[in-house]
Amino acid sequence: MDRHPQQIKRERQDKKRHAINVAKTSDMKTAIKRVLASTDATEAQALYTKAVSTIDKMVSKGGLKKNTAARRKSQITRHLNSLSG
Repeated sequence: MDRHPQQIKRERQDKKRHAINVAKTSDMKTAIKRVLASTDATEAQALYTKAVSTIDKMVSKGGLKKNTAARRKSQITRHLNSLSG
């Protein structure tokens, strides 16, 4: 089977991009879980800010669709409001 240099390079790039995408997705999920697990309103507010920032970065880089991001932000916002209210 022929292996073209372009194909070899593409596979190398795909591995790198996959590793980056998995890491960013993991960071985002962890940030969301930390907000949902927190019970203190002030602590949750700081975690919420970081989580929303992470979600927005994922959307701008194309790692997450806009409506999915909106749904996740809505979920953590509801949790934050339930703590303060």
